[in-house]
Amino acid sequence: MIAFGFKGLNPIQVLQYIASGALGAAAFQGGMATAALGGAFHFVIALVAAAYVLVSFKVKALAEKAVPLGLLYGVAVYFFMNYLVLPLSKVAPSKFSVRLFLNGVIGHALFVGLPIALYTRRSAEAGGGSA
Repeated sequence: MIAFGFKGLNPIQVLQYIASGALGAAAFQGGMATAALGGAFHFVIALVAAAYVLVSFKVKALAEKAVPLGLLYGVAVYFFMNYLVLPLSKVAPSKFSVRLFLNGVIGHALFVGLPIALYTRRSAEAGGGSA
């Protein structure tokens, strides 16, 4: 398969890497089953990250200032996952890389926090943000 840049892993291996948080190195020997488990874990993690939408029902600024707060939220999700969740998991520790760090921070800001915040703003504007 073609490697796409996440630690030189292909998409199946990326999902297995996620599953390795619970299974350790054995996740890489589990084929599609552990890839599917990693996909399910990633979906649940993303769903939890989307709790931003629920909090916005009480904290209106989350919808009103969607762009800056969404970008900050994405960065916060990155730090939470990489410096709290991963060290507590069975994922093998890896050497720090400035390139991967910047990729992670920027990627989470743009592709996690910002879309969640923009959805939140759109929902609030459409009347879905009232509790």
